[in-house]
This record gives sequence, C-alpha cells and structure tokens, in this order.
Amino acid sequence: MGPGEHNGPRGVMWLLIAVVALVGGVATASEIRGALERERAYRAAPVCASVPVKPSPCVWRQRFTVRTADLHRGKRNESPEARLSLPSGKPWRVTFRQTDPVASELGPGDKVVGLIWHGQVVEVRDAEGRRQQTSDGPMGWPEDRLGGTLACGSFGLTGLVGAVWSLFARSNRRHARAAAVVRWHGVGMAVTALLTLWAQSANDWPMWAIPAIWVPLALLGLASMVAFAIAALRGDLDDETPAAPSSAGPVSPPPPAGVPGGAAGSGSGHS
Repeated sequence: MGPGEHNGPRGVMWLLIAVVALVGGVATASEIRGALERERAYRAAPVCASVPVKPSPCVWRQRFTVRTADLHRGKRNESPEARLSLPSGKPWRVTFRQTDPVASELGPGDKVVGLIWHGQVVEVRDAEGRRQQTSDGPMGWPEDRLGGTLACGSFGLTGLVGAVWSLFARSNRRHARAAAVVRWHGVGMAVTALLTLWAQSANDWPMWAIPAIWVPLALLGLASMVAFAIAALRGDLDDETPAAPSSAGPVSPPPPAGVPGGAAGSGSGHS
C-alpha cells in the first residue's frame, strides 16, 4: 500500500473529526453570552423576603436534611447526586458537576443549607461553611464555555487545514508529513486549552485568566507548527534508512601495485 492509499482514509477521518470540533466550538461560543448574563443575574439577585411559592428571581436559603448521597464513582455519564429532605419531609434531588468540596462529604442525616433560585437548588452549603454549586448553578459556566470554545476551535481549525492538505497531497510524502504536523499541533493546542481551564477552576482565577494564559502558549504552538511544517517540506524530517547490504558476497581487494591483475593466484611457476 502506497503513502497515498494509506493517507486517504486517515485524512477523511481527520476531516470529519475537525468538522465536528468546529461545530462544537461554534455552539459553545454562542452560549458564552447567555451564561455570563445568567451568572450576573444570580450575583445581583436579592434575598427573598419570604418563602417563594413559585420560581422567583430572588434567592431563598432553605434548610435540608441529607437522605442519601451517591458519588457514582467509576460510572460513566453519572453525576454525583444527593437526595435532600425538607422539614416537611418532601424530597428534593440535586446533582453536582464534581465531587468536591461538599458532595464527597455528604452522608445520611447531615444538615445542609440549599440556595434556591428560580425554583432550583443552585448551591449547597454544609455545616462547616463549605459551599458547592449544583448542576443547576449558574456559576462557572462562562469559563467552561470559553475553555470549550478555545479547545474545539483551535483543534477544529488546524485539524481541518491538516486534513484537507493531506487529501490534496496524498502522493507527496513530504506534504503528507507536514499535514500531520499541523494536525497534531492542533491537538496540542486543544489539550493546552483544557489544562488552562482546569488550572483556572482549581485556583478560582477570574475568567480573563483563561485567554491570558492560553493565547501566549497557542502562539508558541503556532510558531512550532510552522517551523516543523517547513522542516517537513524541506525533507529534514524524512527517515534516513541505511542502504541494504549487497547479496553478491564480499568484494575482493584490489591487487597490490605493480602486480598484473591476472598474475595473482595463477598458480604458474618456472621450471
């Protein structure tokens, strides 16, 4: 199988993945503004004067008792959850996006305070004062959307360029290698965006810290991508394989100077 035949299906696969990533990046980018507006509305929400009887834009602090808590460790697509109980006995189920700092410490009988906003428990606070957003909480979503946009967008764009390049240059080994360099640098920039999002969330940095950290690293990645792609086009990344040894047997050394070529080893002598 030649290089062109091998790179064809691979290029199509990369093309499909890049298109999906670009669509995901556009979708997450369109949600950033709405997430910011919802977060700002929650920060500015007043405290309810009385228990709300219907979903309200004010915030009400409600005491709950934990009935059960399940972290769903080792289960895919299962979020940590807890079943709370109102003083009246009415159950209330909440889920969390992660286990720490509150969900992992919950147990049956624990007393917690839930913040209710628009008819949903958006935050849970334990007896020690630790707080954690639930899956319905508005905090942190803008940062997640921004990180997803950077990861999907950077990988989608570079992956698309690399995939189209490889499809149009299937018969040229150097161009195929340069296209692979472009694609894998896109993967690196996407991973960098996810790591930046993780660092921002773990250290509770402001949202602007994500682009402030990622953009310089992405520029370094782009410079590296261009340098390696040029090196691939020049052939600097080609594999240098040693020449195969000849099967004709060892080569006889040349005869010493001054000796006729046919005289050596003739076996003739003087009588």
